Parts: sequence; C-alpha cells; structure tokens
Amino acid sequence: MEERIRQAVSEALREAVVADVAFSVERPTEAAHGDYAVNAAMAAAKAAGKNPRELANALAHKLRAALRDAVSRVDIAGPGFINITLARDTVTSIVAFADAQGDAWGTGNARASEKVMVEYTDPNPFKEMHIGHLMSNTIGEAVARLTKNAGALVMRANYQGDVGPHVAKALWGLLDAGIADPASAGELGKAYAHGAKAYEESPKAKEAIDAINRAIYAGTDPELAELWRNGREVSLEAFEELYRRLGTKFDFYFFESETALPGMEIVRDGLARGIFEESDGAIIYRGEKKGFHTRVFITAHGTPTYEAKELGLAFLKEERWPSDRSLILTAHEQVGHFEVVNAALEDIAPLLAKKTKHIAHGFLKLTSGKMSSREGNVITAAGLLKEVTEKAQEKNEDPLIAEQVAVGALKYMILRQAPGSDIVFDPEKSLSLEGDSGPYLQYSLVRARSVLAKAGAGTGTGGPDEPFALARLIAHFPEVAARAEALLAPNLLATYLTELAAEWNSFYAQEQIIGGAHEAHKLMLARAFANTMRNGLMLLGIPAPVKM
Repeated sequence: MEERIRQAVSEALREAVVADVAFSVERPTEAAHGDYAVNAAMAAAKAAGKNPRELANALAHKLRAALRDAVSRVDIAGPGFINITLARDTVTSIVAFADAQGDAWGTGNARASEKVMVEYTDPNPFKEMHIGHLMSNTIGEAVARLTKNAGALVMRANYQGDVGPHVAKALWGLLDAGIADPASAGELGKAYAHGAKAYEESPKAKEAIDAINRAIYAGTDPELAELWRNGREVSLEAFEELYRRLGTKFDFYFFESETALPGMEIVRDGLARGIFEESDGAIIYRGEKKGFHTRVFITAHGTPTYEAKELGLAFLKEERWPSDRSLILTAHEQVGHFEVVNAALEDIAPLLAKKTKHIAHGFLKLTSGKMSSREGNVITAAGLLKEVTEKAQEKNEDPLIAEQVAVGALKYMILRQAPGSDIVFDPEKSLSLEGDSGPYLQYSLVRARSVLAKAGAGTGTGGPDEPFALARLIAHFPEVAARAEALLAPNLLATYLTELAAEWNSFYAQEQIIGGAHEAHKLMLARAFANTMRNGLMLLGIPAPVKM
C-alpha cells in the first residue's frame, strides 16, 4: 500500500508542476494520525511557489480522487503533513492476504536479480569465539535474511584469521606446554592467552613467537605446520557447532592463509604503479591524501598485514562469486582500518571498492565491561549462550526449547539497537516475558498458535465496523521489512515486532476470539498475526519455539 500511495503522491506533485522532490511516506507515531503520514507538501512547497499548507490542500484533493477506493480519510495536519487512513475493506483485504500468503507474507522484490555477498562473524582460529563475534553473527545473519527477503540472491561468507601474530602466540603457547594435538577450543584459548602474555613480558618469547609467525607464512617447518593444522581443525569444528546453534550456515569460507600471497602481490603491483610507497623497509599506503591515516600493508619482515590480506580477500571474493554488492560486518573499532583499505582498493580496482560497504557494530558488554582474550578472561560466545540457556531452562525444562529461548533472548538484545550501538547485556531482562525481549515475541507467537490449535473454521461473516488496531499494524509488515533492509537496520523490524506483540496481547486480553462475535474474522486476524510474527522472527534469525 505504501508504494501505491507514493506513486499517487508523485503523480499529484507532477500535476502541480513539481518534479524530482524527495518525500517520505511513513507510519505515524500516533494511531490517531491515520495509517500513513506524507511530508510531500513541505518538501515541495518552495519549488511549487506555495506555502506548505496551501500545497498540502491541493495534493490532498488529488489523493482523495486517486485513492478513493482504498482510503477512508485524507487529512491535513500541522504545517502541511498529509495523513492518510486506510478504508476498512482495504485493511481487511490486506489481512486476508497476510493469512493466505503464509511464509511468503512480507517478501519484496526491490533487489530482484541482484547478487549480494554478506561477510560476517569472522572469528580467528586458535582463539575462542568471543561475544564480539556474537554481535557480528547476529547482525550479519539478520542483514543476510533481510536482503534475501528483498529478492536478492544472497551468499553468506566467513573470513577467518588462520595465520598471523595471534596464531603464532597460540602455537608458542602449545609448544611451551608440550601439547602436540590440542583437544578443545578452550585449550587453544588458554595457549593463546599464555603466548600473548609471554610476548609482552619476555623478549626471548617475543623473538621465538615472531620466528614462528614467519615460519608459518613460509611453510618451511613440517612439525609446526602439523600443529597448525591440528589446532585449526579443532577451532573450526567448535565454530561450526556454534553456528548450528545460532542458525547460520555459510556458503563461502575464506582464510587469511589464502589471501596473504595474493594480497602481497596486489600491494607490490600497486607499489610499482605508485599507489603504495616504501618506508623503512615496509610498504605503506598514505591515507592522508584521502583524509585517513597511513597504514602498513607489508611489514619490514616481508609479512602481510591485515590490510594487505583484505585486498587479497576482495579479489578472491570476486573470483569465486562475482556480486553486485559486497557487505562486510565489522566492529566499530575497525572503521579506520577499513576506510584505508577501501581507499587503497579504490585506487587499485574502483568497481570493487564502489560495491563494497562496511557495516560497523558496537560492543556487547556485560556488567564487567569489555573483556580481553589477551589477558585470558574473555567472555566466550559459547559461554554466554550456555549461561543464558541454563537460566532459560529454569522455566523451560525441554533443553531444545530452553536453547531456542536463549538464542532469541541474546539476538533480540543485540538487534533491538541500531547496528553501531554498544549493547549492555542484562541476562534477567533478556529472558523477561513482560515485553521488550526476544522471549516476549516468541511467547506471543506461541499464544497465537495455541488459540488457533483449539479453533475450528470459525463462525459468522464480516468483521467489525472499524478494523482492530492489530489489523492496521499487520498491514505495515512488508514496508517495515523493506525499510529495515534498505537502511541495513534490523532494529527497525525488532521494534515493529515488539509493538506487534504488545498489540496482539492487548487484542487477546480484550476480545473473545473463539465463540465471540466475528469469530471467523478474528481467527483470520490471529492467523495473519502468527504469519507476521513467525516471518518477522525468521528475518531476525530468532527461533520460533512450538511451546514455552
């Protein structure tokens, strides 16, 4: 419906001899203001040579004629807002469509024929996945699902740092402890913490770790290579188990060990072309020429930095799966790093740089604040999920349901905020059934399904004279999903679903659904709600338990 209104407004503006004016069509914050608010009169008043209120009246007159079969009211408010209220039959028709569409309700086609690669999570083997990776995984999965919902062909990618200083520190820690075949991710995490501490405190250990780092890149030590392979396999298996529990399945895996060499070749080629320059034996990119910082891409020891490997990754992605857009989830602290990488990529391959977009996320903090794996007190993603699952199991004996509730609790607390925001995770609040939580949304769906399971086909024809507020809210679902995708902001959908759950619970408390007046209509509304909530939770990557 939003698109039809937008087209009608555009036509009305053209008739008023105003073209190419950007305007918004949005759901008002207050239900009393109707179903849609349009700011076109204020946006176009100057170009039209009229005051906003005068233009709003002219546009409203045209809209009443263009939308007469679909709306009941077109009003002017404030300095020139146009408020539109949908007709009863229009709302009923949309609800019936939501009921009939099932899993397809809310899908769009704005990105039909587009190929989009979304890279996220990006944990480092030899270190345990921490709660920062949980942020990346949750937001990245939601972005991937929203993008697919908009009609794009989506591929999920995971880029993992299996070489570099952190690997050398972990390998040194294993060697120092006499471990040739690590048995768990936890053992690797302890080895890394030991190596990181030694690197800071012991010049001898630092020298040995730097030598290990060079040897891994060179591949000249068979025993070290075997230890590296063993540790890498243990890490990756632990990651896969967590992905399964979080509901993510990746299509492509990229590793720093395979981007290092091509990355260095790209940098050296760029050096010959004058894009990079040498400095004290290293190869650097002077980002100041584009307003950024200078970064080292190849060290004086001849090893690539993260920046060089990112360049190799950009080309490797294009080689394996050419795309129209490349979205990359990163922590906010890495924004400066990626700005320089993209600036260099712009000089090397402008088309690759143009289609690449970085989405920054904040930190996930507990009451003790940000943790450091270097100091060995990292809060792991698996550990946090285990803790929340145990709390959820106090009210949900079934371990599968408890885990679904825990995943929903964690993901919702992350997704309710804009992607760049820091999150302070409150385990108690996250599991509340009183609102503003993942379990609150899940429970509202369980409640609706329970009603429908007890109901028959329903009796009576027609519905109330005025549509229920729940019906008017359901009608906006496709638009909210589309806007969340367009703005790369899953929080918009999370906020909408929270409002939807509250409206359903109010409807459930105030109306007799089974056996009451307009029973068939109310059951249709309940089915439409269930489809909307289920599909919305799916887009956020939040499980939908069958019972709670």
